[in-house]
Amino acid sequence: MNNTQLIKQAEATMPTDWGRFHMKAYSTTSENNMPHIAMVSPKINVDEVVFVRIHSECITGDLFHSNRCDCGEQLNKSMQIIEEEGGILIYLRQEGRGIGIINKLKAYNKQDEGYDTIQANIELGFDADLRDFNVAIEILKAEGIKRIKLLTNNPKKIEVFEQSSIELVERIPLETLVKEENKAYLKTKKELLGHLFRSF
Repeated sequence: MNNTQLIKQAEATMPTDWGRFHMKAYSTTSENNMPHIAMVSPKINVDEVVFVRIHSECITGDLFHSNRCDCGEQLNKSMQIIEEEGGILIYLRQEGRGIGIINKLKAYNKQDEGYDTIQANIELGFDADLRDFNVAIEILKAEGIKRIKLLTNNPKKIEVFEQSSIELVERIPLETLVKEENKAYLKTKKELLGHLFRSF
């Protein structure tokens, strides 16, 4: 992120399978074809504690329902909760933990050779996780949100609020069924990245 201000460039009402949302595009410029997205429930009350999910883009999991990860299931569960409770899902365009879809597919090939998800990224010349969650803080501030319940298992997403003016009131675990295809992936997230799984 540079110092250019992130602002809402466009918004529209979006009926979905989960319910009706206000879909908002945030970027530093209106010419950006891949802005960050905020899916805001009409039930939201920014004067109360707001349910929040910070979700990094995962084309393979979110769109094509890949069983190699738990991203698509987390997205679906988050949208259900946010529609029911009133809240906001922030969809950050940080595919493949920040390395992009092309390198992500290359990392999958490395994983098929026996590397875990962290080793695969390192083999390709990247850090384990290049994502920046501070942009989510900017979006929450722009939406006037001050106190949140965060849907996450990721300690890095929790830490980002420690230096912000937004109060993290509670962490809500967001766990999915363990599958044979994503068992090693989830184990790496828990043991090497510190993700807060209760059932795995």
